[in-house]
Amino acid sequence: MSIYTPQNTDELQAYLRKAWDYPILSAEEEKKYLSDFLHAQCPSAAETLITSHLRLVVKIAMDAKGYGLPVADLIAEGNIGLLKALHKFDLSKEVRLSTYAMWWIKASVNDFILKNWSLVPLGTVNAQKKLFFSLRRVKRELEIIDNGELSKDQAQRIAAKVDTSVEDVQQINKRLFGRDQSLNAPVGDDTYSQHQDLLEDGGPNQEEVLVVRQETAIKKKAIKAALRRLEGRDREIVKARYLAEEPSSLKELGQRFGISSERVRQLEVRALESISAFIQRHVTYRQICHGNA
Repeated sequence: MSIYTPQNTDELQAYLRKAWDYPILSAEEEKKYLSDFLHAQCPSAAETLITSHLRLVVKIAMDAKGYGLPVADLIAEGNIGLLKALHKFDLSKEVRLSTYAMWWIKASVNDFILKNWSLVPLGTVNAQKKLFFSLRRVKRELEIIDNGELSKDQAQRIAAKVDTSVEDVQQINKRLFGRDQSLNAPVGDDTYSQHQDLLEDGGPNQEEVLVVRQETAIKKKAIKAALRRLEGRDREIVKARYLAEEPSSLKELGQRFGISSERVRQLEVRALESISAFIQRHVTYRQICHGNA
């Protein structure tokens, strides 16, 4: 079994449009096709399952295009992950294929990025891989701006936030900064042309913008619905900690409710787990792609 992968820019644009045209299966339809494929190796069932999840592959590939690798290659690797998920899916589990496949697709895409980021591969330690994909975001959150050389204090702040070593932070930051700089290097004798100019436009297309907007709106609705299902005190703790303009401390909430700070923390964790479980149950792949809350 194989999946077509676009070979040039025109094919890629057509592929992206086509991915959004395939219908999304209902839970009942998906279960039937999965049974036909896993029990009888039905080719048409496999094709239907694959095409109905191509937009998930595209979305994950688009999320990873900031690393400067061709989108078509990222999609190809994502398709490999989708195939693996299809073959390894367990029908006895009460989970949608999209939820299961998402992790296989992301793993395949991330492994491809790690292998192709530079000639010297990163280590196999999971902490290093996690740092590689989160460092830019963490630096933005900590408002750190550097020229490729982090100060000791900056590296320590990042290491503390992501629970890794200062050495790993320094090493991976140099790798990321070096690649970012190489994309700005002149091409040949043309002072005005840079390598990044030869890459595909990194700006979001209409499909990406629509998906992000729909996903954000659906999640907001789900969070509000989940909050309504919490007990009064748990709900007030979450609101005070995460939704207020000036978040309350554990100590302040402990005094307000007449309990210890540790008890407030326990209630907060329980409430967040409840919200997370609710969202996972009710925010489906179908909703995200069609905008139905």
